[in-house]
Amino acid sequence: MLTRKQLELLEYIHTRLQRDGVPPSFDEMKDALDLRSKSGIHRLITALEERGFIRRLAHRARAIEVIRLPDAVAERLGAPEPAPARTAQVVRLPVPPAAAGVAEVPVMGRIAAGVPIAAISEVHHHVTVPQSMIGRGEHYALEVQGDSMINAGINDGDIVIIREGAVADNGDIVVALVEEEEATLKRLRRQNGMIALEAANPAYETRLYREGQVRVQGRLVGLIRSY
Repeated sequence: MLTRKQLELLEYIHTRLQRDGVPPSFDEMKDALDLRSKSGIHRLITALEERGFIRRLAHRARAIEVIRLPDAVAERLGAPEPAPARTAQVVRLPVPPAAAGVAEVPVMGRIAAGVPIAAISEVHHHVTVPQSMIGRGEHYALEVQGDSMINAGINDGDIVIIREGAVADNGDIVVALVEEEEATLKRLRRQNGMIALEAANPAYETRLYREGQVRVQGRLVGLIRSY
């Protein structure tokens, strides 16, 4: 799922591609979304690319390709039905009894990028998680979308287990909420009063923010992968 601004930008790019055959410029996107700077557009473009909705083509100016659309947008615009999109899922893990060995984990529905974890409350099903993967405190899990952390051993479709909390050490992989709009899984580093969110893939650039722009929502403690 996407934030409102991400969805607006994706729909705008798609509409312009259909009408003109070329994507809009960053200035046109900024004006269309009523943003104050092109840096906001760059952040939205990066988020859409990481989530597999668009692709930037190398060595070509203004080269953006729309790979797929959310079902609701495709239906409204009359676009061909896209392949089913993966959406992140959130689970909250109760601390199990010491002798249990495993925990039955409630899957708490779907999370849209940028929605705080506490906003998710509907139980859809349960999954089993090894007790050794969690400790004290509240936990949740997210389904990873994209390959921005692939060199840290985190692949598209993996389930990452996150210990909820607002504090993280330098170098921790965290769930970070950026400007209350975009939730992302990145390695956190503090540099000269700024926060750097590092991808583990050279195809994605490190993104720098002021302290007040980033809110840590938890740090990585485990991973589940299906083959």
